[in-house]
Amino acid sequence: MWLFRVRWLGLGGLLLVLAACGGSEHTVKIVHVPLGASGSFGSSTAPKPYTVNGRTYYPLPSAVGYVEEGLASWYGPGFHGRRTASGEIYNMYAFTAAHRILPLGTYVLVTNLENGRRVVVRINDRGPFVPGRIIDLSYAAARALGMVEKGVVRVRVVALAEGRLTGKGVAFSRVPPLRKGEFYLQVGSFKNYANAVRFRERLARRFSSVLIEPFVSPEGTFYRVKIFLAYDLREARRRAERLRREFPQAFLVAR
Repeated sequence: MWLFRVRWLGLGGLLLVLAACGGSEHTVKIVHVPLGASGSFGSSTAPKPYTVNGRTYYPLPSAVGYVEEGLASWYGPGFHGRRTASGEIYNMYAFTAAHRILPLGTYVLVTNLENGRRVVVRINDRGPFVPGRIIDLSYAAARALGMVEKGVVRVRVVALAEGRLTGKGVAFSRVPPLRKGEFYLQVGSFKNYANAVRFRERLARRFSSVLIEPFVSPEGTFYRVKIFLAYDLREARRRAERLRREFPQAFLVAR
């Protein structure tokens, strides 16, 4: 259990359909929303609703089972060093994010649906209050997802674990084992499947496990070639570093 000192500010919320000033609507796909608190998750008292720009938002009492898809943005230098809704000081180099209704302290897995990159962040702020956007990421998280230059990308958000308010701050329970999993080095991406197969066959002479994984994007289907590294993140990073000179454009991914 991790403990951070915070000050509760009643901020949070989400609208399924958001209308812009010009009358156009932006639909956010909610895959699953939990109906209420479950077990020891969440605070015993329901978070207070709040109003921003004339809209009232109602934070969820629990994040268990929460999944959504929509647009993600990121915020950085203009907010670095300012106080967040949780009371923490915003650090653009930490892996955090702002969300309108998820409980503060919730860990979420964010997947960039345009390139497949994933990152785990902790919700410690509220927003974004821009129509159509569902999460505002820190600079560090945006960089990990490869979206800094583009600014806004389509993502999938899955709640992993959350915190609960105590007299001393937010205590985080059931923190996911982020160091364990299947970790790969993505070393190539091809439009032509035959080229991906030839590259895989060449790598298979040196590496015991090389995968080809199709990825469907707005530009078409790409075939990604990945080398298995390890089941432990620390070991995977160590092996990826050894291969950096040979594959300078490669990056670490998890399955």
